[in-house]
Amino acid sequence: MSFPRILCLGAGDGWHAQQLSNASRELGCHLEFATYESLQTVITSGTPAYHCEAGDLGDFDVLLTRTMPAGSLEQITFRLAVLHAVVHARIIPVINSPSALEIAIDKFATLQRVSALGFPVPDTAVVQSRRDALDAFKMLGGDCVVKPIFGGEGRGVMRIRDSELAWTTFSTLENLGAVCYVQKFVPPGGSDIRLLVVGDTVHAIRRTNTKEFRTNVSSGGHCEAIEVDEQQTEMAHRICQDIGLRFASVDLLQFDHGPPKVIEVNGIPGWKGAQSVNTDKIAVEIVRELQVQAAKPSESVCR
Repeated sequence: MSFPRILCLGAGDGWHAQQLSNASRELGCHLEFATYESLQTVITSGTPAYHCEAGDLGDFDVLLTRTMPAGSLEQITFRLAVLHAVVHARIIPVINSPSALEIAIDKFATLQRVSALGFPVPDTAVVQSRRDALDAFKMLGGDCVVKPIFGGEGRGVMRIRDSELAWTTFSTLENLGAVCYVQKFVPPGGSDIRLLVVGDTVHAIRRTNTKEFRTNVSSGGHCEAIEVDEQQTEMAHRICQDIGLRFASVDLLQFDHGPPKVIEVNGIPGWKGAQSVNTDKIAVEIVRELQVQAAKPSESVCR
C-alpha cells in the first residue's frame, strides 16, 4: 500500500479533522487541509493550473471532500467547477467526486435515484408554491415532515400536523424562493438506521431519540452498533455505486408494515456517533480507502 499525499478540502480543525490527522500519521500518509474559499485557477498560454492554500492540487495524490461552506451561487458553482476540471483532466482522484456530491446534496435528486433502483422511500411531494404544498400536505395525510432540499444534521427539519402551521410554513418558504420538500411522516419516529459506507465496508448504527422524531446526534440522538444486515448492506452498496459515492451514509426508517424506507443519502457524512459505538477506527478505514483510490489508474476513479 502506498503512502499518498492527501488533500482534505474543508475545516482543518474539530473532531473529524483530528481523527483524519491521527489516522494519516498512523498509516504514514501526509495530510494537509485547505479551505474551499482558497481554490483558484490560473490559465497561462492555454494551460490551466489549479491551486489552493496548501499548494498545487496536482502535487497531491488524492483529494477528500468534506463540508463545503455556504457561499453565493457564483462561489459554489466555481468551487464545483474546479473539482470537475481536475477530475476531467485526470489531475487527481476526488473522493467523493463532484458529480456524486451534486446528487447527494440534493434530497430530491437522491430520492429519485434511490426510487429508480427499486428501493422503498417515503411518499414525497416536491413543489414550488404554497398552494401546491398545501395540496401535498393534505394528500399525504396531514402529518408530514418538511425539509430543506439542501441541508443536513437535522437543520430546518419540521414535523407539521396542523393546517395553520402548514400555511405559515409554506408561505415563508415561498417568500424565500425555496422548494417545498414535503414527506409523509413514517411512524413512530425517533429511530432510524444509518449505514455508514467506507469503500467496501458498511457499519450499521441504530440512532434513537426519546425526545423528538429527529435522530441526529446533534438533536440529542443516541447511537448503538447493530449487526449488519446482508440485504441492507447490498442496498447501501448499490445506492452508493449508482450515485458514485465511495464514502457515504444511507439512512433508513424502520416501521411495522413493510421493509425499511430510505430517507436520505449523505455524501459528506460525519462519523462521530458511529465511532462512539465502534471498536474499529473509522478514520483509518477512510484513509485506507483514499490510499486505494490514489493507487488506481486515473481513468478508473474519475467520473
